Amino acid sequence: MKKIINFTSLFVFMVLLVGCIGEEKGHLSRIDVQKIDKEGNYEDVVMITDRESIELLRQDFEQIKWDDKVVKMARKPDVEVTLFYTLDENKPERLYEYEIWFNESAGTATIISNNENESYGELDKDNARALRSNYLNKQ
Repeated sequence: MKKIINFTSLFVFMVLLVGCIGEEKGHLSRIDVQKIDKEGNYEDVVMITDRESIELLRQDFEQIKWDDKVVKMARKPDVEVTLFYTLDENKPERLYEYEIWFNESAGTATIISNNENESYGELDKDNARALRSNYLNKQ
């Protein structure tokens, strides 16, 4: 009987923990993308609000392998992205900003985030290609 109570308590705790982690960012409602050309000039911001595109880009971001190291890049990013998360209709949106560099020779992508849980990330060749086509096709 004691084992059942312990197991049930542990299960309830895990469900609450997972629920809290999922609520941290909230609902992804909008994505702003700004491309930066080779000279370092910023192009117009493109706002992405359609559900299908947001879902594709959310899936791309789930593939990023995050690390907590701090890096400094030698050039400006290729793309700057802002993700808008709605936690509650009565509260302001939470914004997370990402700078993305596409490595032409390796085909990978490097991502730097202002989110304290996601400082530096990388994407492999296939996922970087998908991310690039999803972002840059909106430009």
